[in-house]
Amino acid sequence: MKKILWFRRDLRIEDNLILSYGGEVLPIFIFDTQILQDLSKEDKRLSLIFAYVLELKERLKAKDLDLKIFYADPLDLFSKLVEEGYSEVLASGDYDSYAKERDRAVSHKLRFRYLHDTYIFRPDEVLKEDKTPYLVFTPFYKKARQLLENKDLSASVFSPSKLQKSSFETITALAKDGTSKELPIALESIGFKAQDLKVKPAHKLLENFLPKLQEYTQKRDYLNEEATSALSVALRFGTISVREILRQVLPLRESESFVRQLIFRDFYASMLFHFPSMQTHNYKYTFNGIQDLDRFERFCEAKTGVPIVDAGVKELLCSGNMHNRVRMIVASFFTKDLLLPWQWGESFFAMHLLDYDAASNILSWQWSAGTGVDPQPYFRVFNPYLQSKKFDKDALYIKKHLPQLAHIEAKQLHNEEYLLHTDIANYVKPIVVHKEAAKQAIESFKQGMRE
Repeated sequence: MKKILWFRRDLRIEDNLILSYGGEVLPIFIFDTQILQDLSKEDKRLSLIFAYVLELKERLKAKDLDLKIFYADPLDLFSKLVEEGYSEVLASGDYDSYAKERDRAVSHKLRFRYLHDTYIFRPDEVLKEDKTPYLVFTPFYKKARQLLENKDLSASVFSPSKLQKSSFETITALAKDGTSKELPIALESIGFKAQDLKVKPAHKLLENFLPKLQEYTQKRDYLNEEATSALSVALRFGTISVREILRQVLPLRESESFVRQLIFRDFYASMLFHFPSMQTHNYKYTFNGIQDLDRFERFCEAKTGVPIVDAGVKELLCSGNMHNRVRMIVASFFTKDLLLPWQWGESFFAMHLLDYDAASNILSWQWSAGTGVDPQPYFRVFNPYLQSKKFDKDALYIKKHLPQLAHIEAKQLHNEEYLLHTDIANYVKPIVVHKEAAKQAIESFKQGMRE
């Protein structure tokens, strides 16, 4: 039986279920034209993914395999591969709406072996006694932690395979009419411009993080401590197995806070799997923001006049990253102070985050808006000035990303009154007054509850 190994969110050799089955195989990666058609030609993620794909290709060669790269609509491609005699495809799990519908359509063309290798648990594995999904994280965490005690976390074993003959030295671009052409293996071949990105290898990141585990709980929210794992991109693209991370951290006494965050990732994946409508619609409350394009444009350009928010947006636009604490501050400001629809903010993050994971991003935005499954009501509103004062006391993060504020005293950058009444060169005054904006947000949600 000729098998297709479809690499997607598992761009690694070590501890990869897809490589444990053996047989006659064709490893492939698809640059999906359905996804790429709406992206900026300078999208940083394409440079990142392309680098990961090339590294995977070289590592497969060392195992007497190779990676065939396609630029195509997956449905068109699998129709063609079926004609060439392939009868089975193996691929790791992907649970957003587009991925599930695409995989369902592919499964109608050939046997689809779905490998749950993206998260710790299958999305239907951590359930209540009545087999319904948890809606609150704490009981989900307790159940997951209990299951984790007996879960097999051993590394999957590589199984030698016979590589199917094909052309591996080009990118095969498949047109809608079924014709194909061979392109040089370069990002420019599929219409994107290479960006300068420096990403450390996942295993090196983990190695650097382990000695800092004891500081993780106390320092991970502080913007200049570098206490986070920095593994979110690696987990998103599967350049390291979540099982390997757990094997390394679970034996360590200080690991529980970090393990909790890994389980939180599973919780959000489970929510999106069981409640796919949450991808675009509120789980609760009818109020869904005000569509103010001027405010949205100022936010996207880092011109809100709130230093911690603008610094976060600048970091995102320049690097494709944003500290997790800053994500929460920014999302709260977006949905509560600016009263913009959370879907707009989620889409903005989706365009720029290197570690974009649909479940984590969507559910986090619903959490910030107060419209998701979290039991905390709508009146949770972060004060961006108190947040920056606590987590960036000396304004080092703010000044790093907004150098025009380098000459301003740190205490003034956390002072709304100062910012509202002081002219600062090359920086705008705050777009809203926080206390007034928060009050309006709470009233808007109350009104939405009565409608």
